[in-house]
Amino acid sequence: MRTLLGAAVASALLSTSVLAASLAGPELYPGEGALYDAAAKEGLVVSFDTGPTWANWAAQFKAFKARYPEVEMVYNDLGSAATVVTLDKSRNRPQADTAYYFAGSALDAAEKDLVAPFEPVNFAKLPDAFKHPEGKWFTIHTLNVAFLVNKNLVKKTPTTWAELLSSEYKNAVVYLDPRSTGQGQVVVFAAAFANGGSMDDVGPGVDYLGKLHASGNVLRTVGTTPYAQFLKGEIPIWIGYENDGLKAKYKDGMGDAIDVVIPTEASAAAPYAISLVKGGPNPNAGKLWLNFIMTDEGQARFADGFVRPSVPGVKLPDEVASKMPAAPQLQPLDVAKAKARKGEIDERWAKAVLAQ
Repeated sequence: MRTLLGAAVASALLSTSVLAASLAGPELYPGEGALYDAAAKEGLVVSFDTGPTWANWAAQFKAFKARYPEVEMVYNDLGSAATVVTLDKSRNRPQADTAYYFAGSALDAAEKDLVAPFEPVNFAKLPDAFKHPEGKWFTIHTLNVAFLVNKNLVKKTPTTWAELLSSEYKNAVVYLDPRSTGQGQVVVFAAAFANGGSMDDVGPGVDYLGKLHASGNVLRTVGTTPYAQFLKGEIPIWIGYENDGLKAKYKDGMGDAIDVVIPTEASAAAPYAISLVKGGPNPNAGKLWLNFIMTDEGQARFADGFVRPSVPGVKLPDEVASKMPAAPQLQPLDVAKAKARKGEIDERWAKAVLAQ
């Protein structure tokens, strides 16, 4: 009996040693090997709303599997609001280990008690606006307001919000309606930051957009993303997200026909967040996954998908950094305050713009 027990212990120790040794290189953070061993016993991580074509998730999955071959990855693509609804419906028997969404939906998930506290690698480096104080959600990357300029339709690329008011941009500008889209709301805050406003004072942003419409420079506002129309050459200037412009430039064929400009006065960085699901079936594997994407290496990998890392100071590969240069004028969007200001923005924008 003692011999059998000894053999079992030796086998368990050998198994642990093999798993720890399977890490490709030294630990990325203290305790990574031990966490991997625990995650390997679970053998699976279920990641909600991480569609492989979005934000370079496909590359993250591949790198995770290469580093942790004993843990399988399962994912879906639900959408932010639908993810919260699904988590709520399954709260008594959670199916997911982690959930990814626009940070406004992360607030909803935390308020509904669907997610658990967890502070991953680099958590302390995040701006306060980019995380729940107890780690029930934290930002992993941002989407940033930029001018996407079709150079075949625009002679001179504007680089400032002030310049965009010039008469040379008549009927040239498109942006999303802030009353019905999250991106439109973020545009209002970006304009506010650039014109002396703040998260607590959206007036300068609304006033600016009112002036832009009064100048005759707005071609139209839209209720859904006009990416396809932009690619077709139907939009001279789109006040949209930087990642869409970089995707159009480097992946979808526009090349040198597009300029992607973060306006010099200021702009807004909209947070996309992730959480550990409360009561998830594979908590250690979930933590391993969340730590992995929050390491410096994981953060840099997001930039390959044209979204900016949330952790300040992460060094990007030279080929990525040249496409996404430093933009210190980006200011973090506080989603809690943004949510509280939505009604005010809707009302003031309608008065400033539709009353023209």
